[in-house]
Amino acid sequence: MRLDTRLRPAGLALLVASGLLLGAADWSQWRGPNRSGHVGDPLPVLTGKPTQAWKVEVGEGHSSPVVADGVVYQHARQGEEEVVLALDLGTGHQLWRQATSTPYQMNPAAVAHGKGPKSTPVVAGTRVCTLGISGALSCFDRVSGRLLWRHYFEGRFPTTAPEFGTAMSPMVVGDALVAHVGGLEEGAIAAFRLEDGVEVWRWSGDGPGYASPVIATLGDGPPQLVTQTRAHLVGLDAESGQLLWMVPFETAYDQNSVTPVVFGDTVIFSGLDQGTFALRVRREAGSWTATEVWRNADVPQYMSSPVLHDGLLFGLSHLKRGQLFCLDAATGGTVWLSEGRIGVNASLLLAGDRLVVSTTDGVLLVGSASRSEWQPESRHEIATTPVWAHPAPVRDGILVKDRTTLALWRFEG
Repeated sequence: MRLDTRLRPAGLALLVASGLLLGAADWSQWRGPNRSGHVGDPLPVLTGKPTQAWKVEVGEGHSSPVVADGVVYQHARQGEEEVVLALDLGTGHQLWRQATSTPYQMNPAAVAHGKGPKSTPVVAGTRVCTLGISGALSCFDRVSGRLLWRHYFEGRFPTTAPEFGTAMSPMVVGDALVAHVGGLEEGAIAAFRLEDGVEVWRWSGDGPGYASPVIATLGDGPPQLVTQTRAHLVGLDAESGQLLWMVPFETAYDQNSVTPVVFGDTVIFSGLDQGTFALRVRREAGSWTATEVWRNADVPQYMSSPVLHDGLLFGLSHLKRGQLFCLDAATGGTVWLSEGRIGVNASLLLAGDRLVVSTTDGVLLVGSASRSEWQPESRHEIATTPVWAHPAPVRDGILVKDRTTLALWRFEG
């Protein structure tokens, strides 16, 4: 397998500095190369007629597919096993399969969501890493599928997963894999050396929620790992794990789950019934502060993470059974609100100047990412069972994981 060694922009260096770099078109982690939902390469004409190139049974779960060098990696549940599958992107043919016995008892309030896994893998160099529904952190050789190392956290924390199962998606920072491990009120954001799984650093200030971190360079400070924990918003030094700032933030039933978005020197957050808001993060006289600069109470977000384009923030509010919105990212002012009933949840992509919305009802909507009132240019049926996983764009189409299958859709112009 050939690995592409072209350099990436400096802002992504920490994410891919673990040896060999990945190809420019890869979708190698949660929400893409910089975890923002932005598609680097142009997508095909999504207004054309969709054609299903292939469809394969992979198993249950909300974990999103990731792609590197023409190989798709999918984390899923088959019976009482969690499996990692490597599939050929062109054909869907299975290249390898790794299975681990993972019995799991779901919280009664979330039975409809299934037993996971929910966390999306990350590919870095010659490795693919996963975080299981009950908190097992694993690293595999991505060519052969051989297990390189694994951590179980029983005995380190009272519980090893949040109440509704592990959902945060790990990321690579330098030569380390970072994950929020543990459960309920006790856990740690920790970094493990990719080579052998040895722990490099940890911050034990709070247990995990369901959100995934991003890397942000704010002001003249070092790169920060920014995320939601069970009951806080935090910024950690990305190389050492040192806490830089922390703000209390709680949602009902500890359901913090929205991936933050960075806009200049502000970080935009949201949560169930908490509205959408921005914190300005600064370092003054050696100390970091995080101060709220705006809040829009009309567009709370629950499990859907927003995208940023040309100074505008696009997202899905959980009000009115799913309502798309556009905000001015500098002021928080509402630019437009769509009609309701878009879906219980949606995954958003930004492809050029087009907003691509994949809903839990198996519908793909495409429209202009602009100040103009939302008018979908196209609507495609892409699944017949619920789609909770984030789609993965590829050069000639888009990968869609529904309840138990993974499909590659191509679009005719």
